[in-house]
Amino acid sequence: MSTASTRLPEGRYGRSSDARSDRTLKVVGAVLGVALLALVGFFGYHYVGQNKISAEVIEFDATQDAVKVHLEVRKDAGASGYCTLRSQAENGAEVGRADFRFDGDATRIDKVVTLRTTSQGTTAELLGCHAD
Repeated sequence: MSTASTRLPEGRYGRSSDARSDRTLKVVGAVLGVALLALVGFFGYHYVGQNKISAEVIEFDATQDAVKVHLEVRKDAGASGYCTLRSQAENGAEVGRADFRFDGDATRIDKVVTLRTTSQGTTAELLGCHAD
């Protein structure tokens, strides 16, 4: 004797529940993906687009009680703010920290600033810049 098929004929009764759930998962995944991209774009714009002052340490020269730091500051015309620098000793202890103010109409400023230290500093680290 032959055995009877337990499967339904193809295309006769519509889609199976597995196909419906697969489509729902695809739609939910696409919506979540678009939401994630929008969130990353918003935070990226806020960080890059709204930052009105930034700087970069070009070079530094450490002496016994100070560190001379050559900074290149880029900012919007007319914006004012400050950049925070710190220096650490060879053992990692912080030996100096100071804020340096930048204002005026120039959009690019090259300046050598002097960071006073309590002992010999071996680094000059830019912690960040903040607009007023």
